[in-house]
Amino acid sequence: MALMHSTKSDLGSKAHPFSLKGADGKTYSLDSFKDKKALLIVFMCNHCPYVIAVHGRLSRYARDYAAKGVAVIGINSNDPNYKDADSFENMIKTSKEWNLPFPYVMDETQKVARDYDAVCTPDPYLYENTSNGFVLRYRGRLDDNWKDESQIKEQTLKNVTDQLLSGQAINPDQIPSMGCSIKWKELTPKK
Repeated sequence: MALMHSTKSDLGSKAHPFSLKGADGKTYSLDSFKDKKALLIVFMCNHCPYVIAVHGRLSRYARDYAAKGVAVIGINSNDPNYKDADSFENMIKTSKEWNLPFPYVMDETQKVARDYDAVCTPDPYLYENTSNGFVLRYRGRLDDNWKDESQIKEQTLKNVTDQLLSGQAINPDQIPSMGCSIKWKELTPKK
């Protein structure tokens, strides 16, 4: 497990298009969320301890903000040949076990992760739905304590989402997320 930190993205950049199959059997694209005020895209996987530690927080966020017009989608870009736990079949199981209230999709070719310059799991991107499409307003950590939810002092993603929904300025100094590296196909050891 290689610890990685998300990189900086250009705030104001547009979301890259995608069309990915979900663990629920449906296919999702940016158009699936065109009636939402905002979209949180989270690169995640099934086996990473950082994702395992925060999946409950992501689910609560999705439930809490759904009524406010914010959608969430989880994207698994990991090579399942590296870790079978990240296979599509295991995504279906994980989605049910974790009772995810948002679509969880597979980026089988890893093109979407490359388009977004995703680095780690979890790697969250918050987009505002504007007249010019989905525009990046935040990329960074969920909160200030991935490991121990009882020790959280700052709920960074929630604060930014509240600022976005109320039309306030969002702090451009964003703290990176941290987690396991994305398992790229060309880096997977041959079996």
